[in-house]
Amino acid sequence: MPNWLRLMVAEAVGTFFLVFPGVAAPMLGAATHTAVPLLDVAIANGIGLGIGISATLAVSGGALNPAVTIALWSLGKLKAGIALLYILAELCGAIVAALLCHWLIPGAAVGVGTPAPGAGVGALDAAGIECVLTFLLMSAVLNTIVDRQAPKIAGLGVGLIVVADVLAGGPLTGAAMNPARAFGPELISGVWTAGWAYWVGPIAGALIAALVYRFFLRTAEPEPGTTA
Repeated sequence: MPNWLRLMVAEAVGTFFLVFPGVAAPMLGAATHTAVPLLDVAIANGIGLGIGISATLAVSGGALNPAVTIALWSLGKLKAGIALLYILAELCGAIVAALLCHWLIPGAAVGVGTPAPGAGVGALDAAGIECVLTFLLMSAVLNTIVDRQAPKIAGLGVGLIVVADVLAGGPLTGAAMNPARAFGPELISGVWTAGWAYWVGPIAGALIAALVYRFFLRTAEPEPGTTA
């Protein structure tokens, strides 16, 4: 298998790990006419992403998010062509996940699992909230996975910050923190409420986190012949 295809499959599968449980959890509640606690939705998203990252880390690095991919490219961690392939794969994985939720979960529209601003939250506010939430997510990615001297906890740290972010921002924006997480169910459901906010906010937040990492938090590379 060509290496570029292997990387794309890893990113698509890893994104599927996040999007399928993240969309399915609220849809199951609607299908069974039961209220799904916010903590349950948060855990579904956090565990899905954490395991997805851990499962693909050795192959593609486990970006699984166009905003994360763009931030990694800005830091020189990914070449532009590979970053574009990653983004395409991430969107495809999200679309397949949302489509399967639509087919397999009767009695609920996939729009139930589509991120959208809550009552009284405007599109600009939603973009700002998504920016802050994604800043936290990207900071966790950089400082627990990317940094050469980071603690080797794979996707655990990132999964946990996603749980926290969903608890903090879920009622406000759906806490996507990921353009693919929003785009997949938006495409399948046809619900595009403030769709631009779920691109602009996460990408801005991830790039700000990358700047903070580059100038303040990045540890020095170990000297050749020494241990990290």
